[in-house]
Amino acid sequence: MPAKIMDATVSSFDQVFENFRNEAVNYKANLILFLADKDPTTSLSWCPDCVRAEPIIYKKLEALSDDVVLLRAYVGDRPTWRNPQHPWRIDSRFQLKGVPTLVCWEKESVSSRLEDHEAHLEDKIDSLIAAGK
Repeated sequence: MPAKIMDATVSSFDQVFENFRNEAVNYKANLILFLADKDPTTSLSWCPDCVRAEPIIYKKLEALSDDVVLLRAYVGDRPTWRNPQHPWRIDSRFQLKGVPTLVCWEKESVSSRLEDHEAHLEDKIDSLIAAGK
């Protein structure tokens, strides 16, 4: 089964995250990818690190034969994300510092993470996914 993808924004996150948590037991790996929103004028993320990491992460997920669920959580536009009080910056479960951030969610917590400077590295992505199985 290919990866199941769920999308959430800051405003829809709580409901989508609840669904993600409820379905987590059905998958071997449960991942959350925090990303910057797409710029409506270019259809690309306003974050160059996200533009670089996304296709590599998706390619890795497509190559997996195991069951994986991916929650893509969009942090908002640049001003929203830069706010020090952004909900995912101050949320003790996530404590985001940058985007993209790929986390493995296990047993109701983040078990491992790749932050902006390493989220595009294939060997690190492989290790994070393997650790989450």
